[in-house]
Amino acid sequence: MTPWDNIKGVLFDLDGVITATARLHDQAWQSIAEKVQAPWTPALQASLKGIDRMHALELILQAAGVAQAYSPAEKQALAAAKNQRYLELVQQLTPTDILPGIRVFLDQLQQHGYQIALASASKNAPTVLHQLGLAAFFPKIVDPNTLTKGKPAPEIYQKAAALLHLAPDQCVGIEDAAAGVAAINASGALSVGIGAAQELAAADVVFASTAELTLPHLQQVFGGGVRG
Repeated sequence: MTPWDNIKGVLFDLDGVITATARLHDQAWQSIAEKVQAPWTPALQASLKGIDRMHALELILQAAGVAQAYSPAEKQALAAAKNQRYLELVQQLTPTDILPGIRVFLDQLQQHGYQIALASASKNAPTVLHQLGLAAFFPKIVDPNTLTKGKPAPEIYQKAAALLHLAPDQCVGIEDAAAGVAAINASGALSVGIGAAQELAAADVVFASTAELTLPHLQQVFGGGVRG
């Protein structure tokens, strides 16, 4: 029996896997960084990838040296301002912004009876999926408001599997960030990384781009060995 024989569900991250909304988050967060006078460096930008909104805001405030200067209410207001700017940018998304191969991959999964769920920290995921024309593929979406711990904790992937009435080890998770891969691995699901092999070395399999993400390719790869 190969690792793939047990797989019945596929769990998706959103940003960097289904669409490249990271650039929209970056634009929105940069506006907040400028407001609190944090230097917008490549290192700060990279540190915000794959984490929840309030955690990202804390990193920006720390970079500005003002983490203690804002009250909880003021932090909530900053987070809301970021979200409002992001939602304005999201309205520009169309199906042409779906990453290469993803629509075909979703069709393959659906045609072959695999269940699908979204495991994204984004509270705006339903809006993004609607703009992309993919909402019908994702009736099962983890509500980030129900999470007690964000990635790299496994909770979001455990909940995604539960939405499908599956155990995590019956699922494959797909991520483009190291924190996300760690969350998949900790949940017990098989992990697929999209991006740089060195950054995502903990994943069971790494594909350079979503264009390589096909059902036959996954079946072929997981027909062999995975991490011990």
